[in-house]
Amino acid sequence: MSNVDTGDYGPMKRLSTMFSTLQDKLHRDRSDRVLTLPQPTAPALAVTSFFEYLVVVSLGKKRGQGTYEPQITYQFPKLANMERSQREEEEKSLKAILLFCFPEGVNWAPLTEYPSETFSFVLTEVDGSRRNGYCRRLLPHGKGARAPEVYCIISRVACFGLFSKIFDEVEKRRQISMAMIYPFMQSLREAPFPAPGNTVQIKSFIPESGTEIISLTRPLDSWLEHVDFRTLFRCLTDEEVLKVFASTVLERRIIFMAEELSTLSQVLHAVAALLYPFTWQHTFISIVPSVLIDVVMAPTPYLLGVQRNKLDDVIDQSDMLIVDLTEGAENTFITCIGDESTILPEKLQEELLQALCCRRDNSTSEELNKVVSEAFLSFFVKTVGHFSSHVKRSSGRQPGVFQKKSFCKASEHKASQHFVKRFIQTQMFDIFIQEVERRPTQEGFFHKKIAEYQESKKKEKANVFRQNKQLICHMLLKTTGID
Repeated sequence: MSNVDTGDYGPMKRLSTMFSTLQDKLHRDRSDRVLTLPQPTAPALAVTSFFEYLVVVSLGKKRGQGTYEPQITYQFPKLANMERSQREEEEKSLKAILLFCFPEGVNWAPLTEYPSETFSFVLTEVDGSRRNGYCRRLLPHGKGARAPEVYCIISRVACFGLFSKIFDEVEKRRQISMAMIYPFMQSLREAPFPAPGNTVQIKSFIPESGTEIISLTRPLDSWLEHVDFRTLFRCLTDEEVLKVFASTVLERRIIFMAEELSTLSQVLHAVAALLYPFTWQHTFISIVPSVLIDVVMAPTPYLLGVQRNKLDDVIDQSDMLIVDLTEGAENTFITCIGDESTILPEKLQEELLQALCCRRDNSTSEELNKVVSEAFLSFFVKTVGHFSSHVKRSSGRQPGVFQKKSFCKASEHKASQHFVKRFIQTQMFDIFIQEVERRPTQEGFFHKKIAEYQESKKKEKANVFRQNKQLICHMLLKTTGID
């Protein structure tokens, strides 16, 4: 998540395949409670274009019934333009997309008002690669009661803010005519995907307005471009975020509940981003469709987003954290294990809370992301940042071997040892350290922060030594009576 990403790993099954087999598998495995679910994350691929295709999903009323079913009413580019093998694979993906666009199911009533919302989901391919689904759900232009529709863009790019702006442009053109969407999306598809921090300009013609130039800028910190921490800290207090973070770090089963799809997807991606440089390795479904609600019975770790009206379907689960994101909720933690406030070392919890206090109420998304990400990154620097000193390497090209015992004993503070011993048992740490063992030289933002921290500790020790030396000299002079 990926994560998330939040990147990721290991062999994974196609998510859409899970939709057709999950319920049968759950019923077969219900007796022994063993169920292996596909992962939501995948290795990052080189991205050269903004998106693969756009679909509009509408609700069509079933004949003779009072229920609706989602159906694709517009697609660009058309499946007919694809090769046969690719077309067959995309048809499978489209079935999954329909579920995610309307996860509530088929019971809808025509509406005269509906606030638009933007949310996202993840599809995982057979080869483990990951695609993101970005959705804008709104009431179509017209008069009278009508069902909402969803604009869904499928892309290899993980950049929520960027696609939010793209949806604004799509929605503006949709109000004029569906025909106006095509030239804009064609120009976007032909445009090169910008490097972090760079901007690409798209020219698009609109009747009565003329040619518009739309600037799309990619965030400089590419590992945070799918994240906006504002919703997370609007729904939870700093102390509650730490409890959620502690449970996530130990790879527990966690369910988030909210009414709005946008709240669920934004909070789940934000929680996964707190783990950087580690990545959530288990089941991650930011919005669980109603037909897949039995996924909550899985005994393996997961991060799930479930709509609030499904509370009765999850409340009887034990050994998990259920977080109510509803504004004014009586109890934020509907169920919990009870040790969430003691998982993280007390001193580091205090430091995290102090760092989070540095954020301003009127800060931009980029400013908030910087404060929050650096606070939690500092936590990992202080707890496990000494890992490279405990990878034993032999001559030649053989991978290194991580020395667990010496690593745990070398924790900077004794109070951190208990946490470190638990954390190194997680899959996210195991995957991370395997990569370290394979690569003799380490680069990246995390390693840069470790080097900065270690340098500051050296300077701190040198200052203490110098101060002690001056104090000793002063005491000796005083003892000998020399002023």
